[in-house]
Amino acid sequence: MKVCILGDGLSSLALAKALVNKGIYTDIFSKKINKKKDRTRTIGISKSNVEFFNKNILNIKKLLWDIKKIEIYSSNLNNQKLLSFEKNDERLFSLVRNHELISTLILNLKKNKFFKLKRNFRTFEITAKNYNLIINCDIHNDITKKFFYKTLKKNYNSFAYTSIIEHTKISRNDIATQIFTKGGPIAFLPISDQQTSVVYSLKGSKRTNIVDLIKKFNTKYNIKKITNVNSFELKSSNLRCYFYKNVLAFGDVLHRIHPLAGQGFNMTIRDIKALMEIIKFKIDHGLELDNSVCLEFQNKNKYKNYIFSNGIDFIYEFFNLENKINNNIISKSVKFFGNNDISNKIFIKFADEGLLI
Repeated sequence: MKVCILGDGLSSLALAKALVNKGIYTDIFSKKINKKKDRTRTIGISKSNVEFFNKNILNIKKLLWDIKKIEIYSSNLNNQKLLSFEKNDERLFSLVRNHELISTLILNLKKNKFFKLKRNFRTFEITAKNYNLIINCDIHNDITKKFFYKTLKKNYNSFAYTSIIEHTKISRNDIATQIFTKGGPIAFLPISDQQTSVVYSLKGSKRTNIVDLIKKFNTKYNIKKITNVNSFELKSSNLRCYFYKNVLAFGDVLHRIHPLAGQGFNMTIRDIKALMEIIKFKIDHGLELDNSVCLEFQNKNKYKNYIFSNGIDFIYEFFNLENKINNNIISKSVKFFGNNDISNKIFIKFADEGLLI
């Protein structure tokens, strides 16, 4: 059995590693090499997804920094704490540097006899005759433009700014902080005892005063240095149909969400888990990998992804509404009702495992 994956991003590499671990020949096709690495991007991976990744894809324990508490603040209430989530000093999620995870996956894949990375490929190589399944993770190629263009889209008219701050050593830098400001949410995400990742989602056109804004909302760290700031436009999307014949859309082609809850890659890991369960069933029962895999995956995951991504959008709009009406009643309500043990457990489980239906 043979599978090809279009695109060489994180989703492609993680899926490829899961496939070769099952002894499936996997080719990744990429038209260009992105030599510039964004070293400011970090990824949050939930506890259950870390366990799945370590067991079924690649053990990345050495790359991870564990987060044991989440605190939510509102600048509309003079930076008062609205919510706090923790679970008996256990890990809630872990942070990993995007470029380090990509490099580790590439290095490991290149050593595997079931894997090939192909550059400057010719289109006729990617056909149903050559591959049982074609998995498209590239939002910019011709296949996406031709077969996977029907999406439910939303433009947030915002940019996400990412950076790494270097600060004096903190013995237990394991609390993730998110502040809802008038301009948008800013998150401080620890990645070591001396470094913390920052993600600031700001409404409007590109800004040049990000460093000043980071310093303004930082109340915890004695900053030594702020690395170069990178940015990307914020949009969300959900694909209407997940496949065409034996070509399955995946990763960013399937769904993109607002980064405020750090759930983008977690959705992809859950997709990998669901896809691999279908593939394992086929192999165990001596069945071919064909377009029935695509149909089963769509039936199993499409509604979950749609509901989950809209849940993240609802959280964003919920807090954004407060700025639109210029009233802090929402923050006050969240603070009053939020510190409830039952609601905290529900939120932690939702963030960790997604929809349990």
